[in-house]
Amino acid sequence: MNTPRRSSPPPLRSSVEQRRGDPETSARDDILRRVRSALDGVSPVVEVPPAPRVPDRGDLAGLFAERVADYRAVVTRCAADEVEQVVRDVLGSARAVVPPGLGLHVTGAVVDPSTGSGRRQGLTAAELDDLDAVVTRAAVGIAETGTIVLDHGPDQGRRAITLVPDLHVCIVDASRVVADVPDAIALLDPARPLTWISGPSATSDIELDRVEGVHGPRTLHVVLVGQA
Repeated sequence: MNTPRRSSPPPLRSSVEQRRGDPETSARDDILRRVRSALDGVSPVVEVPPAPRVPDRGDLAGLFAERVADYRAVVTRCAADEVEQVVRDVLGSARAVVPPGLGLHVTGAVVDPSTGSGRRQGLTAAELDDLDAVVTRAAVGIAETGTIVLDHGPDQGRRAITLVPDLHVCIVDASRVVADVPDAIALLDPARPLTWISGPSATSDIELDRVEGVHGPRTLHVVLVGQA
């Protein structure tokens, strides 16, 4: 009995061979090869971001005032001989705490005896919470970011007094306003405790809903002194 013989299937061509026979694929490969050849040695185009505004050295105080206001803080500009009256008007009937070296008479203010060194006991958190405001000076103001930097010297006091009261009145001398953060760092002592303040206290939840006054001062009022 004769067994029927099976015919073997034709050998499968490799996928590469199949693609080579596809006119559409061959044309695409040819185009891509030409593109690669044309781009060989060509540097990719780098998108250059717009240059940040470089503040005019003569207008640092003005730019600083704008940036501070952007944070919803209040800015009052005045001459040196008007500071005491401006602070009095800002405080109104608010009870304030001041650092021992403020160098300014604030009617009815409580002086916090501590300078942060631990040698003198300062007001307790509960005592600070009973007060409405704090008045300090600043070590540096940064025009580009509207940031106030405290180094907690005698005219600024320890950090606690600037964090507990609801209102922070900060006196910034226009001559101490610099262009940017590097300029500020050049003036600051890295060995001192530094507090960087950009507007009143604020926080955001995971959906970026901004809430102000959750911690620290609810209101920041900057008194910018002089025109330098």
